[in-house]
Amino acid sequence: MYTTYAQDMALLNTRGKKVGLGALLVLAVLLPFVLQDDLLRLLATGCVLSIGAIGLNLVTGYAGQVSLGHAFFLGVGAYTASVVAGDPEDEEVWGLGITFLPVWLLAAGVVAAVLGLVVAPLASRLRGLYLAIVTLGLVFIGEHVFREWDSLTGGVGVGRQAAEPVLFGMDLSRRSESFSGDQQMYWLMLAMLLLFALVGRNIARSAMGRSFAAVRDRDIAAEITGVDVRRVKRRAFVVSSFYAGCAGALWYSILGFIDPSSFGLLLSVQFIAMVLIGGVATISGSIMGAFFIALLPRLTRELPAYLPFLSSSATDTPNVFQFETLLYGLLIVLFLIFEPRGLYGVWIRVRNYWKAWPFSY
Repeated sequence: MYTTYAQDMALLNTRGKKVGLGALLVLAVLLPFVLQDDLLRLLATGCVLSIGAIGLNLVTGYAGQVSLGHAFFLGVGAYTASVVAGDPEDEEVWGLGITFLPVWLLAAGVVAAVLGLVVAPLASRLRGLYLAIVTLGLVFIGEHVFREWDSLTGGVGVGRQAAEPVLFGMDLSRRSESFSGDQQMYWLMLAMLLLFALVGRNIARSAMGRSFAAVRDRDIAAEITGVDVRRVKRRAFVVSSFYAGCAGALWYSILGFIDPSSFGLLLSVQFIAMVLIGGVATISGSIMGAFFIALLPRLTRELPAYLPFLSSSATDTPNVFQFETLLYGLLIVLFLIFEPRGLYGVWIRVRNYWKAWPFSY
């Protein structure tokens, strides 16, 4: 029972949440000592995808603005970081030679946010299917620009090196005296996820987040009560774009290489799947959905051993890559029909059951 408004709005408003989160963080920090490097790289990818999913959930889940252009902002962030951290002596692609991680990460987020601000005035006048089509157009514009702008992207089939995570003179992607590169990258991405999740949660419970929810629930009613609907929509797009830009920069710093063909419609669909599968309008759900989608390919790659008609080669039909694409759509449909609140809703049901046990009401 809460006796004050401050208790109800607290970041962790129960003792169980504090203990549970503390135990989860301790477990996450200790994982590199028990898991192999390939699994750590997969979990690091899940951390970065969670950042991008949180950004999309802020604009789609909290503000109610359907965006299919997330892949475009991820690409903007990835290429901005690679330009800032790139070799200035490379004659093929642009580079500024600033390898310090906070600099290129902030630059990636800011450039993506600026482009989000450019698109926001158009998006703020639209909603529903019309907004989805406009943001979908960004993906195709981005694909064309990334394929044709060779001095930025390196060209199709060539690509360019991603930004290296250098912090205080130490490249965290390379092995140190005590830890492997994958261990260091995992801890780095875990720290980034904690930072962005904390900021996202505070945005959601602030006056800005409440204005997002007001516009999502009923924009006309929100405007009557004094909410500047267009400004709120612009803010949502800018914040979401900033998150996407940072996520794109961090993701490709893990992969080490950027190809212009990576930022297509399927990537946007994957992030939509993360939000819908994890849980709309929840930061925890965004993280759950991102890790679910990050770990899913690891499972589907094992299917050819059990389903002989599936091939592991991309040139054959049907193959596991086509199956993954179908699976994303199928999971979205199933969750929307049977569990609209996603994995977070499943967790709420389990938690409420044990809180009420042995009573059924």
